[in-house]
Amino acid sequence: MLKKKLYSYLLFVVLTVFTGYAQTEAVVKIQDTIKPSSDNFKPLSPAKAAFYSAVLPGLGQAFNKKYWKIPIVYGALGSGVYFYHTNNDNFNRARTAYKLRINEKPDEFDGLNGNIFLSKDALITAQKSYKKDRDLSLLVTVGLYVLQIVEASVNAHLLQHNVDSNLSISPSIIRNDLNNKAIVGTSVNFNF
Repeated sequence: MLKKKLYSYLLFVVLTVFTGYAQTEAVVKIQDTIKPSSDNFKPLSPAKAAFYSAVLPGLGQAFNKKYWKIPIVYGALGSGVYFYHTNNDNFNRARTAYKLRINEKPDEFDGLNGNIFLSKDALITAQKSYKKDRDLSLLVTVGLYVLQIVEASVNAHLLQHNVDSNLSISPSIIRNDLNNKAIVGTSVNFNF
């Protein structure tokens, strides 16, 4: 019984002493050596680029000084508008011909005077097909418009990051000394 009390007391003293040492405060001051320059960091730059791109497609890319992207933006949006216009014209032609055919009047697909012949079912199918293609062209054009806004904003955001020569990838092949085979793996090294 005496040994148990002695061990309990000894354990209590040891734990008290160690917790007493654990309560001391250590102050560590860390100072950042890399300071962002105020001329590179513009917090509203991505918002401006997105706004400019929304007002006039390609203007956000010009704001980011990525002038080579402007013809790509206009080519993509112009293609979408072209296909929308073409499909809409063909849809209207098929619809007008179908309406004339129902009223038993001549149309451009009646097979007379060298015109090609399309039946009523073919005209209905053509209307459905051209309408579906027209709507898809509109959806793709709107998607490309939104995509160029997002691209301008993301590009403006990424232009603010530090990308200098110290950030690089240098791949190397490491051979195993025992069997002379290549070792597959990755490593990340930070050089300051």
